[in-house]
Amino acid sequence: MKIVVVLPRFPYPLEKGDKLRAYHQLRTLSRNHELFLVTLAEELPTEEDLAQIRPFCKEIHVVKLSSLSKCWNIVRAFFKGLPLQCGYFYKREAQKVIQELLERVQPDRVYCQLIRTAEYVKHLPVKKVIDYQDVLSKGMQRRYERGKWYEKPFFRWEYRRLARYERRVFDYFDEKVIITEVDRELIPHTENEHIHVVANGVDFDKYACQSCPKEYDLIFAGNMGYAPNIEAAEYLCREVLPLLLEEHPGLKVAICGANPSARVLSLRSRNVTVTGWVDDMSEWYAKSRIFIAPMHLGTGLQNKLLEAMSMKLPCVTSPLAGRPLKDVENGKEIWVCNTTTGYAEAVLQLLENEELYCEIAENGYQFVKLNYNWESINQKLEEIIIK
Repeated sequence: MKIVVVLPRFPYPLEKGDKLRAYHQLRTLSRNHELFLVTLAEELPTEEDLAQIRPFCKEIHVVKLSSLSKCWNIVRAFFKGLPLQCGYFYKREAQKVIQELLERVQPDRVYCQLIRTAEYVKHLPVKKVIDYQDVLSKGMQRRYERGKWYEKPFFRWEYRRLARYERRVFDYFDEKVIITEVDRELIPHTENEHIHVVANGVDFDKYACQSCPKEYDLIFAGNMGYAPNIEAAEYLCREVLPLLLEEHPGLKVAICGANPSARVLSLRSRNVTVTGWVDDMSEWYAKSRIFIAPMHLGTGLQNKLLEAMSMKLPCVTSPLAGRPLKDVENGKEIWVCNTTTGYAEAVLQLLENEELYCEIAENGYQFVKLNYNWESINQKLEEIIIK
């Protein structure tokens, strides 16, 4: 089967969740199908990055988003009533590439990632599948609720546009998928139960338990230019860490991830290391004791939790991040906290109770191994696309 895949970002390197998901989907779909990739990119991929994706695709078309085109299309989106995110990722050149592929290749299916790409294909006369991935409107609503007073008008305005567009997009596509049941229920459409849940997975070869000296007591990871991760890092260092230092003055925290914002960089101290981009996250998980993700913003499944659990790190997180882990039991495979003191108490118990530490680490590993395997997950995706 010939499948045109449309992505808002080039799927390598794997520093963002949407890239990670796209990479593994391309990898598995390419075994049985011819893939024609059309992807937007703020910076053109290097030859090394292209080499990682070429084995999966018959053709790769990368369309660079220039600053001028982004500004112009954001203005166009404003007057057309579209979310500004859709305008940001729109470029006429990409539309022409997709149309040319449709005429020349005559694909059997079109598969799009995120509603940011829906405008390119919404009227194409071919069976179409969209991966909502997350509920972008809900993430924007949460930013509105927790934002500063001067940010709130914009966040509220964009939230409403996103919600309208998520509802409208539903009817453009033949099949829809999303990462979690929690997010499926939040899609603002009366028939959202028809959206297929296709989770993320873990590369168990890469994220395998390693024995090495522990240099950090806590680790938090993610794209550190992403607002929900910035907020979580600040909360960890400014609210939770002071309580922990009262009992363990030498406690060390590692904040790992690409593109750390100025707010994240300002958290550096004798107790806090901000790494920026690291080549191998598994090395940093291996030299840390506990993974902590006090997420209060954003939506979807946190890949970082799956990776840490795969490496047998006990995980402490929020209800927002823990809820999408279907059938996980609080206090057995993971520790879910509602308050600042709750986070501190959970970390202290794990640091001071070796039996509890090992029990949650092993249970978390077994849970992820059973439920989050890329091969079985993407087999389900393939069945949805080709049916």
